[in-house]
Amino acid sequence: MRWPVLALLLLGLPVLAGAAEWGGIAPGTTTMEAVRAHYGGPTRTDTQTVDGYDTARWIYEGKQAPSGLRRMEVAFGLVVDGRFRPEVVRVLIIEPKPGGFTHQSVLLGWGKPDLTGPGQPPPFFYWEGLLVEFESDGKYVRSMTFTPPQRPPPPAGRRP
Repeated sequence: MRWPVLALLLLGLPVLAGAAEWGGIAPGTTTMEAVRAHYGGPTRTDTQTVDGYDTARWIYEGKQAPSGLRRMEVAFGLVVDGRFRPEVVRVLIIEPKPGGFTHQSVLLGWGKPDLTGPGQPPPFFYWEGLLVEFESDGKYVRSMTFTPPQRPPPPAGRRP
């Protein structure tokens, strides 16, 4: 039981932290400048148009990926308070190295999920601002997608 907790600390996973952040990156608040200051330049970049806005995506792979990760993708460009902010992180996706993060280490780090996928073992866990997808065996993490926390939609037939 000690080893998963130690691994979380060494890999930089936030033990019992908010679901919508990882490694100093919080979608909705962290900027390009902060990502570059913490992780350096990306392995590669590209641009896309999302909802009519030009956005950027930085990918860190191989030796430039953070310790314990195979790949990290940071997408920028988000509407904040009615204004498009191209420098703000919209989505963070991390892909651990094979066998890096387990089902148990995710539960230790983020607690009980708000929703789980169907089946045993469940193919995914979901918290507000975090989706964790597991490999087909259900034991190891395939990817973790972090987004800004969002309010759930109102129940059908009701408007705010």
